[in-house]
Amino acid sequence: MLPAKDLPDLVRRRLWELGMSVQEASRRARGTIAPEVLERLARSRGRAFISARLAGHLARALDVPENRVRRAADLPEVPDPRADVPTGPHLRLVATEPAPDRAAGEA
Repeated sequence: MLPAKDLPDLVRRRLWELGMSVQEASRRARGTIAPEVLERLARSRGRAFISARLAGHLARALDVPENRVRRAADLPEVPDPRADVPTGPHLRLVATEPAPDRAAGEA
């Protein structure tokens, strides 16, 4: 089982993987989690605590199965129909410099 300190890591990682702000994640959860709460969870460096009721809303905001949030928060698991849904990282390719042939062609 993951220790509760993994909850802030999960929040930070999923926000980064999805490329979304805390405001967008709050909207995804239909406003049930304030952006300030998500920000506080993401910035926390120690243990983070959430209620069992908040776990489902946080899962919706982060687009992960509820039990993934519950494990990270050290909460008991519940039957979850999304348990087998893969949530692999949504990778984004970021170029820091233009490709050499493009730079030469534009000059």
